[in-house]
Amino acid sequence: MSTIQNKKLIGFAAYSGTGKTTLIKEIVGILKKSNYRVSVIKHAHHNFDVDEPGKDSYEIRKSGAENMLISSSNRWALMHENHSNDELSLNDLLNILDKIESDITLVEGFKAENFPKIELYREEIGKNRGLLSNKDNNIIAVATDTNIEVKRNLTKLDINNPSDIATFIINYLNMNK
Repeated sequence: MSTIQNKKLIGFAAYSGTGKTTLIKEIVGILKKSNYRVSVIKHAHHNFDVDEPGKDSYEIRKSGAENMLISSSNRWALMHENHSNDELSLNDLLNILDKIESDITLVEGFKAENFPKIELYREEIGKNRGLLSNKDNNIIAVATDTNIEVKRNLTKLDINNPSDIATFIINYLNMNK
């Protein structure tokens, strides 16, 4: 069994513009209120920065530090310059997170990786593209804003009801407290 399958992990797969990040933020808040420790891994298809020019950590990293870890009593962050340009797999990132206590890991992106996912489908975004679940057997549920037909026997969720989606995640991962 792969390392990914042993994790309390669930992803969100959708076309761009469907509202993955907005929904994940809401679900994280709901899970946090239920005393779950949640980690999120988000895939980016572009160059990004979480630090600001002019800040010490940014300037040190830009001066050539391969790793810049900044820490305070409130949070810490590690920025690593990936000079080899070899993108890490989801499994690689999960191995990094293994050192951090977390009950549930939510994943945005990594559509091509094999792990359980909830498809988010909004009719105005995907009506000419079809359902991802027709091609991805890792999708375990479809959260949608319309009454759609799915080819497999998948759980249908209301994309506009993050509480129900959070409950589905807890039940799917057998996380009931």
